[in-house]
Amino acid sequence: MPVRPLPSQPNLDHLKHQAKDLLREHRARNPTTAQRLREFHPRFGGVSDGEIFSATLALSDAQLAIAREHGFPSWTRLKRRVEAPVAADRLDLPHHERIEDALFRRAVELIDRGDGTGLGELLTRHSELVKQRVVFEGGNYFRTPSLLEFVAENPVRRGRLPENIVDVARVILDRDPEVAARNETLMLVATGSVARACGVQKALIGLLCAYGADADEAARAAALHGEREALEALLGRGAAVDLPLAAALGRLEEFERLLPGASAAERHLALALSIQYGHVEVVRRLLDAGEDPNRFNPVGGHSHGTPLHHAAGEGNEAMVWLLLERGARVDVKDVLWHATPVEWAEHEGKSEVARLLREWTPVRPKRGE
Repeated sequence: MPVRPLPSQPNLDHLKHQAKDLLREHRARNPTTAQRLREFHPRFGGVSDGEIFSATLALSDAQLAIAREHGFPSWTRLKRRVEAPVAADRLDLPHHERIEDALFRRAVELIDRGDGTGLGELLTRHSELVKQRVVFEGGNYFRTPSLLEFVAENPVRRGRLPENIVDVARVILDRDPEVAARNETLMLVATGSVARACGVQKALIGLLCAYGADADEAARAAALHGEREALEALLGRGAAVDLPLAAALGRLEEFERLLPGASAAERHLALALSIQYGHVEVVRRLLDAGEDPNRFNPVGGHSHGTPLHHAAGEGNEAMVWLLLERGARVDVKDVLWHATPVEWAEHEGKSEVARLLREWTPVRPKRGE
């Protein structure tokens, strides 16, 4: 789920009120509150709504969740940002302009210019730069990137990559061949639109995998971001097809073979991906296997909405029908915009699906049945 960026002039009292509101919503057993806590409070990761609502929630718990929801690891760090902001906190600036360390910033500038020779000379003099990380708080990701992660141009900083970015990345990798396995560069490349648009995504994937980056983890991320070319490249580099990937790819026979041995987490993610890619028969089999059509999507899987929200937003009428017939609720509001599935459909211009959702009347069993 995307974090909520702080306003340009955040108010600590307002943030404290947000934490108190979260406590009240927890007492009211609001399902969107359970989803927020599941994603942004480490104690509740993977926990059911019932367990979250039965747990005692202190004000410090609510403050921690609010801090993490805004992209900070703790309330203390969020408070520091509000009371004593520094240059790195300027969310209106691209990340390379927020780097305070002069040497690290110089290295990023050389990457952006495609100056592999200059970068190599700098790393020879300052080898510590390869392992160094910088800290960016208040965003969705890219919070503690190493130097290598800047080759992905994800998040977008300049909107372009030098033609020789693969050679530039190799300069860093040759200084520390294990660095690709220690960070998220491959995932950033596999989900990055700039690398794809510049025609270097597949080459970077090949290079990073050759240096030991985890193709399996990146493949799931590529599927979730709709990066089919990157996904195929990762499969070609040895990424295993598990249940979520089989669901995303619509490989029904492979999906059915994997389903009995899949974990609960894999089934949950498979439901999110099969809805995203419109594979109705895969969704039908997951519902038959006991997946809940009213459960919010998993963390990392567009978790701000339920399956019906996402199907409605896509305008997939067959998918919407299936979910409604299996008991999907039309009144649940998403976490980010507090909108119902019909409002998602209307926002995306899916008028037929919006009409279907507005007119839907659940079929209730007759008395005695």
